[in-house]
Amino acid sequence: MTLIEPWVLATLAAVAFQTTRFALQKRLKMAGLSAAGATWARFLWSAPLVAAGLSVWLRSTGIAPPPLSAAFWVYALMGGLAQILATICVVALFARRNFAVGITLKKSEVLMTALIGWLLLGESVSGAGFAALLLGAVALVILSREAPRPETAGHPTLKRLFTPSAALGLTSGVFFALAGVGYRGAMLALGDGPVALRAAFALALVTASQALIMLAWFLLRDRAEIGRVLSAWRVGIVLGLTSLAGSFFWFLAFAQQNAAYVYAVGQVELLFSILGGALFFGEHLARREGVGIALLAASVVALVLLV
Repeated sequence: MTLIEPWVLATLAAVAFQTTRFALQKRLKMAGLSAAGATWARFLWSAPLVAAGLSVWLRSTGIAPPPLSAAFWVYALMGGLAQILATICVVALFARRNFAVGITLKKSEVLMTALIGWLLLGESVSGAGFAALLLGAVALVILSREAPRPETAGHPTLKRLFTPSAALGLTSGVFFALAGVGYRGAMLALGDGPVALRAAFALALVTASQALIMLAWFLLRDRAEIGRVLSAWRVGIVLGLTSLAGSFFWFLAFAQQNAAYVYAVGQVELLFSILGGALFFGEHLARREGVGIALLAASVVALVLLV
């Protein structure tokens, strides 16, 4: 593998846009939106942009869209629903821990994707790669530990390691792993057409489905949140643009490579998140958190070199 491979470049571009998107979603959460509202904002504002861009592309080139199959919809909807739940977990996590640590706990997706990819798609990693995943698990345990509280003083193992922050981070990792494998499966189900077209076509259908699913949820459970999301349209439009770009590059990478490998390279998001936390939120990492991030980064580098 070389760093100039197209899927690697696509992954790096996706990470850059995604880091900006998460920062904007954290801003929306801080401004009073719920975790679900900040999540819906990215789909609400990006869905029409994706649809318009794809329509112009198809009309200008005369290329026919790829045929859809039942397998595509199964994988696409699995990925779309999993991404909704994962993003809600991440935005909720930002309210508990700082930006860089929240991103790092979310990156437990890398530790889950190899197993889920093997179970659903038959794509696996080597034994040495599994060892690298275990190193990442140790890092996540370190990062999940919060400062002791009076009610946890006598239970350091159970109540200080298994915290709400750890639960949110690890749950988001499971759902992001399901999303990545689902999108990879959807790309494969579209056949062998142009990679960029398959990525854009799948992205348009998935994003529209996500926007409609969440709209239905808010109509049933929290109609007031719809108004709050719409009132934040200035940030929402920027969020939609960054979401569109980031999602397109993720889909482009998944169309070309095993989801576990894509997520492994995507761990450079750790560096972007540290810079983003310092730049946007004036945050500083504790020594323990720095050690955890370093260990997780080491596991990712090992995984990239070994698989």
